[in-house]
Amino acid sequence: MIKNLPVKTLVHKDLTIEGYSRAAVQTYWRIPEMKIGFDFGAQPWSFMGTPTWFVSHAHMDHLIALPVYVARRRMMKMTPPTIYMPQPVVEPMERVLRLLSRVDRGRLPCELKPVAGGDEIELSREHVATVSATTHTVPSLGFVVWQRRRKLKPEYQGLEGRRIRDLRLGGVEVTNEVRLPRVAYLGDSSPEGLDACPAMYQAEVLITELTFVSPRHRKEKIHKYGHMHLDDLLERRGKFQNELIIASHFSTRYHPNQIRQCVAKALPDMLDGRLHLWL
Repeated sequence: MIKNLPVKTLVHKDLTIEGYSRAAVQTYWRIPEMKIGFDFGAQPWSFMGTPTWFVSHAHMDHLIALPVYVARRRMMKMTPPTIYMPQPVVEPMERVLRLLSRVDRGRLPCELKPVAGGDEIELSREHVATVSATTHTVPSLGFVVWQRRRKLKPEYQGLEGRRIRDLRLGGVEVTNEVRLPRVAYLGDSSPEGLDACPAMYQAEVLITELTFVSPRHRKEKIHKYGHMHLDDLLERRGKFQNELIIASHFSTRYHPNQIRQCVAKALPDMLDGRLHLWL
């Protein structure tokens, strides 16, 4: 296996979370079991086989490696990928890909799909993604991936299997769709982007930015530029129903040990052990 970029891995139940994130450097994530990824700040070779991606916003540390990813899939004779991104970003990125294709003298086949807050994306029979608007210095989005199942309606529970079968054959809808939020991804955003999407707090796994942790950094300025501070987590600790909260995208102003010390002082219980620092 070619290992040309840093990748951390964490397993939660039946999901594997892989990636790396550091503010102004590079951000990229994937959930291999769901065959999806988030953001293109760089593109590890091992991520190439993931066919569906979500782009939170167009800052280069989240987007610059998109052409590399598309070119590698073409080179390896893989199907063109599908990439969802904020609507205003699609047309400029199509132009960028055309120019790169011209200088590279190679095709860059992919499907760039515009999305906006409130949209719903069919991923598979088992999974659907919802899109929420976030607050940053450029158009930005967050995503929640839901697992969906069919559950027998209450009025038919307790019936024999043959009776349920007969109702189905007669055209009766005997089940309802039930959705479980599995993974939520908050790219660069002030806390308003988190608050605007209640499912972010309910997902089993929340991947969130936490760019600033030091008490000497002022929240007002941080929020103005579309980022979050450790104090924002403290103020919302009662809202988090997540089983796992991954904090990432820390500023390069901090050494990892400084991040650990600041978080340990402010949150010694690490949100009841659910908070994981992606360092």
